[in-house]
Amino acid sequence: MIWLWPALGAGAGLIAGSFLATLVVRWPMGAGLGGRSMCDSCHVPLGARDLVPLVSFALAKGRCRTCGDPIDPVHPIVEGLCTAVGFVALAVSPDAAGATAMFIGWLLVALAALDVREFWLPDVLTAALGMVAVLSSWVVDPPGITDRVIGGAVAFVSLWLIATLYRRLRGREGLGGGDPKLFGAVGLWLGWQPLPFVLLGASAIGLIAVLAMMLRGRAVSATTRLPFGTLLAVAAFPVWLIMR
Repeated sequence: MIWLWPALGAGAGLIAGSFLATLVVRWPMGAGLGGRSMCDSCHVPLGARDLVPLVSFALAKGRCRTCGDPIDPVHPIVEGLCTAVGFVALAVSPDAAGATAMFIGWLLVALAALDVREFWLPDVLTAALGMVAVLSSWVVDPPGITDRVIGGAVAFVSLWLIATLYRRLRGREGLGGGDPKLFGAVGLWLGWQPLPFVLLGASAIGLIAVLAMMLRGRAVSATTRLPFGTLLAVAAFPVWLIMR
């Protein structure tokens, strides 16, 4: 029975990941999420054997069975990450806190993927994250609602001020408008005390990413763009785990 909740979390993550991967691929293109699932390249409707998360991708060797074009790797990546989030969240905390972290973790995965691909953090997803965080304060404590509100305000204002000062001093954008909102939503979830660790983690991940680009021979300068929302999203979930 000890593995029941983590297994349920992993199963739910597979389903959530399949939906969110489709959202990440189609939403930026303005395509709807309704109707039958289809190949992103040839638009042939997919059958049941094509829709098993992770398994179908592996059996098809990453290619559409009809046209042979590569399947966007975002599908297995998002599905795998959401599965891992569901498993780990309920393994660490098989209660309301774990369920909240699972849902928020899925949203963080989607936001991270969209920021990497499009440098875009949709307000509707960030708002959903913040809403889940606030509503969970009724059943998850700590952090209390006061710590959450302070965390949301401090997180948003701190990054907004940094972005504003950078823009006025350097004459160009340093942070996107969605980054302070996402950090604010994370503050509503974790409270104010862990926020420095989220920023530290995001900065460390960003440094590793820059070093990796340099090792691969890519030119890196002061104007090189990094998806800071992705860095925040990747750092936030491990901070929650440490808090548990």
